[in-house]
Amino acid sequence: MYVAVGQFAVTPLWEENARQCVLLMAQAARQGAALLVLPEALLARDDQDPDLSVKSAQPLDGGFLQTLLEESQRNRLTTVLTVHIPTTQGRAANTLVVIREGKIIGTYAKLHLYDAFTIRESRLVDPGGQLPPLIDVEGITLGLMTCYDLRFPEMALNLALAGAEVLVLPAAWVKGPLKEHHWATLLAARALDTTCYVVAAGECGNKNIGQSRVIDPLGVTIAAAAEAPALLMAQIDRERIVQARRQLPVLINRRFAPPQLL
Repeated sequence: MYVAVGQFAVTPLWEENARQCVLLMAQAARQGAALLVLPEALLARDDQDPDLSVKSAQPLDGGFLQTLLEESQRNRLTTVLTVHIPTTQGRAANTLVVIREGKIIGTYAKLHLYDAFTIRESRLVDPGGQLPPLIDVEGITLGLMTCYDLRFPEMALNLALAGAEVLVLPAAWVKGPLKEHHWATLLAARALDTTCYVVAAGECGNKNIGQSRVIDPLGVTIAAAAEAPALLMAQIDRERIVQARRQLPVLINRRFAPPQLL
């Protein structure tokens, strides 16, 4: 199965961002991808207004997702991204959305909010309360995560024990001292913790690092972007998953109970 990862710099205008997503969807489909992973918080972003993503929140039937769903009707491409969905006045949920053939086939409200370093995501964003669904794409099972979830190995392990073979991660990883090192290290660690592929899309721009990656189940980077807009293509091979789990049977050898959501 071929997967695509699209990274770009989100603008303050949701219409422009929707057009960019549609272009990446069309390009990924033309190149034969079954899965496209896009970054986190795609509705709007402004370096001068850190709250714009929440201020621009739209419901699932809003114009942004409707634009993407129209493009999704043209092929069988599965697209994963995150947007902010309104909850209460002035607040939103950072929501991962999976679309295919013109329909929303899965959603997940981000569990781990980025209250770290100098940022407090929970100031305006409500955390999710449920684990994400597993998604089948051409017989391969996806586990869904969003950005800061990457720092919590319990979540990745829970998904792998539930049957995930590929961990999919839209992100907007903020720049800062050692942050690029953390990103690369954690992506490889989650692959090795679970013997899953990791497909991670990073938003690029002035404040976020980009650096989208596809990591194989033994921690090897098989596709990577730098800080500029890009569309990566990589092949997911089930035999590689089987081989990795035979050589490194960490899911079987563990001595701890499966992690559970608090």
